[in-house]
This record gives sequence, structure tokens and C-alpha cells, in this order.
Amino acid sequence: MNKNFLTPDKDPMGAAIADYFSNRKAGKLRVLSSMFDEDEIPVKQLFRGLKEMPVAEQKALHLAEGRILDVGGGSGCHSLALQEMGKAVCAIDISPLSVEVMQKRGVKNAQLQNFFHEQFAGEFDTILMLMNGSGIIGKVEYLPDFFRKLKLLLAPNGCVLMDSSDLRYLFENEDGSFDIDLNADYYGEVDFQMQYGSIKGDSFDWLYTDFQTLSYYAAQAGFKVEMIHEGRHYDYLARISKN
Repeated sequence: MNKNFLTPDKDPMGAAIADYFSNRKAGKLRVLSSMFDEDEIPVKQLFRGLKEMPVAEQKALHLAEGRILDVGGGSGCHSLALQEMGKAVCAIDISPLSVEVMQKRGVKNAQLQNFFHEQFAGEFDTILMLMNGSGIIGKVEYLPDFFRKLKLLLAPNGCVLMDSSDLRYLFENEDGSFDIDLNADYYGEVDFQMQYGSIKGDSFDWLYTDFQTLSYYAAQAGFKVEMIHEGRHYDYLARISKN
């Protein structure tokens, strides 16, 4: 798990967010991976309003209550939507550029913080981890550490609202069977790297976890997981809470 902050020369997404905020346009935010073909994130999407968000994100924002933590705040779109609903939210990100944009856009409490750092503390009723929020965990082997962190941050009766996707569809055959090598690394562990113009970030691990794997590790740590929304393409929104 990454416990550091980004520097401007290694922060392509932050640079893209800052460009779009300043100029209302941005270049290509390229996404590279050893597992997939090159992709691109439309930077404008990072500035979407509530009505433009996927159903799972809208549901999560409506369900969030009490003291809310928005993990990986980015441009601040989720936090701003929550503020418009009259809700109190603290947005955190490891990108100084993104935090600066959030503050300029009117996010009242935007902080440069790393969720996994030992010094990050607080007590929250709702922790939001959206846009494949499980990604920052990195690898399945880090799920126990993730749940230990939740025990420190969640208030009594608090919950996490997190979305993810089950990548098994990538291994599906025409007859509906799946070719997944159970002896290999977990199939939802992906490496990514981003580039924006001349700014190229370091490669990082990103975790897509299926609902059953998430539920298993949660139970081991004394948590329960409920399916809140199931999308059309193996994506879902889950609520994680203490047993």
C-alpha cells in the first residue's frame, strides 16, 4: 500500500485536474498497463455533477451521513455534491495539486492526507471510497491491513461505501465458463501508470475485488458486507460495517 504523497513531477492526474480547472480544457490523461491496451481518462468526467454520476455513486452520496470522509477526493466532485446536500465532509487526497483545486472549487475541508499513513486519524460515520474505491488497497494481501485501518477510523455504527468491479469477465469463454489460473496472482490485481503530457507517474498497484473475496476478508476482520447496488457489468456498490 502506498503511504506517500505525490510530487508535481510524478502527478499526471493532479496536473490534468489543475489544467482543466484553470483552462476548462485538458490534454490526454493516458492510462498504461502491462495487462490492458492503453486507455484514456476524459478529464472533464472528473468534474461531473451529481446528475452526471453513475447510479452507484449517486446512491452512495445519498446514503452517506454524519461525519463523512471522501477518500481520494480528486477534483472534489463528490464532496461538492455532498455539500450541496447540506452534509459535512472531509476530502483527502495524496495529490497536492488536486487538494489545491478542491479548495479553490469550494470544498470546505480538503486535506493533503494519505488514508494508509499511521498519522492519519479521525472518527467518521461514513467513509466514501468511490470510482473503484478498492483500488487504493493495491493487492489482496493488503486487505487485512485495510480492515485494521477501518477499525481506527470508523465511528460506532459507522460504515464504508465502496465500489469495485469483478474482472472475471475478462476470462469468460463463449460457453460462459471462466479460464482463471487459481495458482497465479489474484486476477483483480492490476498495475497502472498514468501520463499527462511530459508528466509520467510511477507504476502503481490497483485492486479490483469481487464481492465474495471482499466479504471473506471482511468477515475475518469482524466486518460484514452488504450489496447495495449491482451494475450491469460486474460492478457493484458495497456497504462495509462492523459486526
